[in-house]
Amino acid sequence: MATPIPDPIRAAIFDMDGTLISTEAVHHRSYAQTAQAIGWPLPDGLLDAMVGVSRDLNEKMLAERLGPEFPLARFYAEADALFDATLEAGVELRPGALVILDHFRAAGIPLALATSTANGLAQWRLEKAGLIDYFDVIVTRDDVAQAKPNPEPYLLAASRLGIAPADCVAVEDSYAGVIAATSAGIATFMVPDLLPATEEMTLAGATVLPSLSALRDLLLAPTEAG
Repeated sequence: MATPIPDPIRAAIFDMDGTLISTEAVHHRSYAQTAQAIGWPLPDGLLDAMVGVSRDLNEKMLAERLGPEFPLARFYAEADALFDATLEAGVELRPGALVILDHFRAAGIPLALATSTANGLAQWRLEKAGLIDYFDVIVTRDDVAQAKPNPEPYLLAASRLGIAPADCVAVEDSYAGVIAATSAGIATFMVPDLLPATEEMTLAGATVLPSLSALRDLLLAPTEAG
């Protein structure tokens, strides 16, 4: 059952990669192409398991699944170079990203970001995408001891905003992110990107929507009905 939306919503906390900007797909392609090029093709299931998960946890996952012979340093060096070259050409926003961010800003609702990406990279991507000025609080991998799916990033974001988690909403695209946000006691909207919504996500309490614009429409609906 979906967690009830707080009334009023006092803050909104967003994931970044795959939620606001289309970087998860770029990561996926970069990893797949690099693994193929170095002679260690990764199964789709492993690539999917890496979505929405921090770099350190992904490294551990690869090492455990592929063993000590897997050239981890080379893999990441080449995949990162490919990823960065793609983003240098421009960071693509997810459909409806500006629509929903402008909705919250117009309503005077403070915004936070909770991302599994390291601070320097997160700041660069937000600036490249033109989104950094929307956020009152930015929580990155460098700010927490435990990354998603642990709830710490969301709890810290709410704390820095000075808003109780129960008065916030979260917006996510990944399984790890949904589990983190719902475990923090936050009403969570899942807008799938690479991974489809599953029964587990709805059982965790997420409301699944097809787009960020659909979220804006949902939030406007009670006002329009009145």
